[in-house]
Amino acid sequence: MNKYLQILILLVVVYGCGNPSSKESKAQVEEVETLTKAQYELIFDKVKALPNQAEVAIAIIENGKVNFVGVKRQQDSTVFIQNQDRVFEIGSITKVFTGTLLANYLVEEEVNLEDQIDVYLNYSLKDDVKITLKQLATHTSGLPRVPASLEALSLDNPYQDFGEKELKTYLTQELIMMHKPGEVSDYSNLGVGMLGYVLSNKAQMTYEEMLQKEIFSKYGMNTSTTLRSQVEDKLVKGLNDEGEEVSNWDMAVLMGAGGILSSVNDLSKFALAQFDSSNQALVLSRTAFFKVSESYSMALGWSVIQTESGEEWNWHNGGTGGYTSSIIIDVKAKNGVVILSNVSGVEELTNNITSLSPELMNTIGKEELSELNKGK
Repeated sequence: MNKYLQILILLVVVYGCGNPSSKESKAQVEEVETLTKAQYELIFDKVKALPNQAEVAIAIIENGKVNFVGVKRQQDSTVFIQNQDRVFEIGSITKVFTGTLLANYLVEEEVNLEDQIDVYLNYSLKDDVKITLKQLATHTSGLPRVPASLEALSLDNPYQDFGEKELKTYLTQELIMMHKPGEVSDYSNLGVGMLGYVLSNKAQMTYEEMLQKEIFSKYGMNTSTTLRSQVEDKLVKGLNDEGEEVSNWDMAVLMGAGGILSSVNDLSKFALAQFDSSNQALVLSRTAFFKVSESYSMALGWSVIQTESGEEWNWHNGGTGGYTSSIIIDVKAKNGVVILSNVSGVEELTNNITSLSPELMNTIGKEELSELNKGK
């Protein structure tokens, strides 16, 4: 297996949740109906191990054109379905949107990357620790992955009772830093969740209101929201590895770390918008600000992967109790893969979804159409 594939697959363990600003920019999804033999075989090989009622929605983007593929396990068989508008929890892909909100406000000169977060919290952190917006967005804040009170909780909706009061108590009385801010990139749901919270304080809007105003309305993402009640009729139920339905997650004050629900149709629009080089905020959101290794850097929410073949991928995975998701884009080639599923992001079968994304990326543009599609 290539080194960069190993990086992507291994990092999912820690990455689960476990434009001109004055104009609207609604990306038009141009659909194609093609699937190569390699893609067909990859998808069916990964899906065959999933339990009945497992559902996977996929968008394969090649040169700016989108191919939607939907599959479902039923009666121990895999069948094609149309599910590009079905809604799933996207887990930590939410962090890309939180980083994009930050980029929007940077372009609008509402905030500065070096702003210290206690200004927007209106209280100081324990021991007067100073953390910047950039450090929250790039996982260099030194904060732990989650607050100590969440470490031992059940994976059945673990964040639901962690509100503003609990956050303030933790930050002012209980905080134990993992690193000195700015020195190490160490993945933190707490950090990016706080980024969403402090931006909300600055904008005097809820996280949902910010998303709708700054992102979802601009790109025509009509089924995307943090309000589950708004999409109940489209929502796919999350499953564990045995195929049993599990609880949805409510991210409470840490909504910015993993609270969005969306569809592959909507995420495809967001991916296509990334290919517009004149969109200052999206370009800024993908800009590397902290180099972790020779092949891996942190942007504002996005991770930046340098592949062995010289390509640059922007990437993020997501995982909640009943869902696994992934998005990878290659802006230069205008290629990408988006995968949403109701496969648990905290159990073993999550690897079938997370490994599928980079493997599908490597098939794009590299094989003639399979016999299945030549007659279309």
